[in-house]
Amino acid sequence: MHSHNTFKMERQFYILYVLFFYFVSTSSGFAKIKLPAIVSSNMVLQRNTTVTLWGWANAHEAVTISASWLNTPVALKANKTGYWSTEVVTTHSKQTQTISITDSTTTTVLKNILFGEVWLCSGQSNMYQPLKGYPGQPTFGGPEAIIEARNPNLRLFSVHKRGAKSPLKDLKAYTPWQEASSQNTAHFSAVAYFFGQRLQHTLDVPVGIIHSSWGGSTIEAWMSTTALKAHQTIEIPNFDISKIANHTPTALFNAMIHPLLHYNIKGVLWYQGESNREAPNAYMTLFPALVKDWRMRWQLGDFPFYYVQIAPYNYNADAAFQTVENTAFMREAQLKCLDLIPNSGIAITMDIGAKDYIHPPRKKEVAQRLLSNALHLTYGYETVDYATPRFKMAERKTNGLVLKFENAAHGLYAPNTLNDFEIAGADKVFYPATAEIINRKQLFVKSPKVKKPVAVRYAWKNWVKGSLFTTGLLPLSSFRTDDWTHATRAKTD
Repeated sequence: MHSHNTFKMERQFYILYVLFFYFVSTSSGFAKIKLPAIVSSNMVLQRNTTVTLWGWANAHEAVTISASWLNTPVALKANKTGYWSTEVVTTHSKQTQTISITDSTTTTVLKNILFGEVWLCSGQSNMYQPLKGYPGQPTFGGPEAIIEARNPNLRLFSVHKRGAKSPLKDLKAYTPWQEASSQNTAHFSAVAYFFGQRLQHTLDVPVGIIHSSWGGSTIEAWMSTTALKAHQTIEIPNFDISKIANHTPTALFNAMIHPLLHYNIKGVLWYQGESNREAPNAYMTLFPALVKDWRMRWQLGDFPFYYVQIAPYNYNADAAFQTVENTAFMREAQLKCLDLIPNSGIAITMDIGAKDYIHPPRKKEVAQRLLSNALHLTYGYETVDYATPRFKMAERKTNGLVLKFENAAHGLYAPNTLNDFEIAGADKVFYPATAEIINRKQLFVKSPKVKKPVAVRYAWKNWVKGSLFTTGLLPLSSFRTDDWTHATRAKTD
């Protein structure tokens, strides 16, 4: 048996042993290189450009970066807070690459890296909607996509839902870069996946998709303090915002966008608007402000920003006509943002909404229309049809109006009868109207109820099934030829 003194000495030695290793593990002299979540093995770096690598080490620590495609290592020093960053040039190579990052005590090796096209996908629940769908709300084509997902040239990164009251240096929760497979795609954004999968196939280069969205989120939550305070007073609760972060101004930008700002991207896909649908005029100010601010912070110029118009849906106030409860005003605002945001494109969804589901199942078509924008505008595929015609002018002809459109060179198409047209005279009372395509790219709209028409509206309500398309089967947005603040719809028997 041990004596009491021996036991006491062993206990003291054990305490000193624990304290020593605690000191070693926490002392700045033994700190390990720390990388941001987005910089890891399996990542896709934007190809053939200059990208940033960054992280943290000891204060003033010497850091060396060796990369498989660089002829000479990069030597640098961390600043007084331990932060370091450097720019490196990537290539067109499709080969997997490695990066080694070394300080005085440790080496971190990143493997299986690819050069390719990197896109950030953000927004609310229709961007978040996974391939497996929501309970009782399927994603068409999702189950097949999950089964066929194996693609080492498509890499996925997911930012988990978190909010913060001030900008974070790194993500708090995430799913790291992974090669797409049946094991990791079921819960990934359907729009983001379908876009990435088709882009990878079409370009035949690696593609990296970063998904960062949150259902029910407002656009204010995705804006920085600087961008938002220029337009409204910012009120952040003084309590835990974790349960309301998606409605807390700046909270999602701080936690889910700010940590990504050094990572080089090609462009952004955006699907958001339902939570701001009753403030369309404000959205026309806030959305362009968000885009301008993100672009300024990424310092990559006016990178592509392609977004989705909210789909028709049977909101409770479906009888609304001239009030913001009518989401046609929000669709109009989103369409007008095309003129307010340089290098932007829109995916119109008039034909693929779901009357009783705010999460339409046809996400593959949404992704395809975003892809058409990207292929034509970003990647130079000039034969890809991407732009939907927009109303340009109206001319009186006998007892009707002839409507002319921009972007209608290839003509208009109606697979069935044209529906949901209304026409009004100077009294601003709209009556149901008939419409027909003339000269293949114009519309003639009339009603026996309106002898001297001056204005036309199309699909000007919450729930509607688009009936007017381009020859390339892109639907036209709901539109109006007037800008009246007061108008009514005629009562019908």
